[in-house]
Amino acid sequence: MRLALLADIHGNSIALDAVLADIQSQGGVDEHWVLGDLAAIGHDPIGTLERVKRLPNGRFVRGNTDRYLVTGELPKPSFTEVEQDATLLPKLVEVARSFAWTQGVLSGNGWLNWLAKLALEQRAVLPDGTRLLGVHASANTDDGRGAYPGISPTELSSLMQGCDADLVCVGHTHGSLDMTVDGIRVVNPGSISNSFPPDLRASYVLLDADANGYRIVHRRVDYDHAAVIAAVRRVGHPAAEFIVRYMQGKNTPNWSKYTQ
Repeated sequence: MRLALLADIHGNSIALDAVLADIQSQGGVDEHWVLGDLAAIGHDPIGTLERVKRLPNGRFVRGNTDRYLVTGELPKPSFTEVEQDATLLPKLVEVARSFAWTQGVLSGNGWLNWLAKLALEQRAVLPDGTRLLGVHASANTDDGRGAYPGISPTELSSLMQGCDADLVCVGHTHGSLDMTVDGIRVVNPGSISNSFPPDLRASYVLLDADANGYRIVHRRVDYDHAAVIAAVRRVGHPAAEFIVRYMQGKNTPNWSKYTQ
């Protein structure tokens, strides 16, 4: 039994295509688990959703940005925070325009209804009896605190409370992680799109399992970042410069936002 664990595609079909090609080069998989944040931010939300929907034996969970697209909620900064700090206004405008653009692209093609039906979690039992849980941020939530590189065992333990699983696979923070706490192994495959320097390649995980146990392999896949930049500008994406900064490795991780 082999699973591919993908997270945080963010509408980047170019990066996704590179990862799917790499999966095939490794012999393919029995199931694809897609751990949320599928469409928002990137240049090709429809193309991305069309690709993941066609995946054989695909399992999907809802990410926070998937929910935002459906409900109209927005990530930070909030209006209250902008009232208290006017310097945050440009960021609020950029975020609002980005999500409105993606909502507009998806709504006319019926994809918001598909996103609205995404599950909060996926569960399975591996051949050796290992209980597998797939979520976006942490047990029982698609947002807020997440599992990031350098997280303390105490903090990670608190995120896994009530997970009822032996192996938990998460996304959300865009940072690869493989850590065991309280007998629970927590794996973050990293992100397909919007990775952080020094390694801007797309990141995912292959999970091989049989009756004797399972093995986790982290994979990194290069893709054409210049082509993404060109596509972002070609479609007139309102958050083009935000995306370009990721593609050029100019955005560094702020893990503190995942501790709140």
